[in-house]
Amino acid sequence: MLTSVESEGLPLPKPDASGDELFKLGLLYSTGQGGAPLDYVSAHMLFNLAAMRGSVEAKVYRKELSQEMASDEVAEAQRQAREWLAHG
Repeated sequence: MLTSVESEGLPLPKPDASGDELFKLGLLYSTGQGGAPLDYVSAHMLFNLAAMRGSVEAKVYRKELSQEMASDEVAEAQRQAREWLAHG
């Protein structure tokens, strides 16, 4: 998850992150590039947040990614997105 990566120096999204910034971070997690672990739950969460902030691409990627995930993983990603919004 995102919090476990913080100690490795990977930037966490700030509360005022744009849809584009969230989308780019989601890409890192969905591919395991840029120092990010391959983490579909975190990627889905970031794509969801990016979509909420206007990223059309994030909506497409979120849908595609959700088809590769178990329903409990999607539910966890949605829970994490709600938690991030509540603490942002």
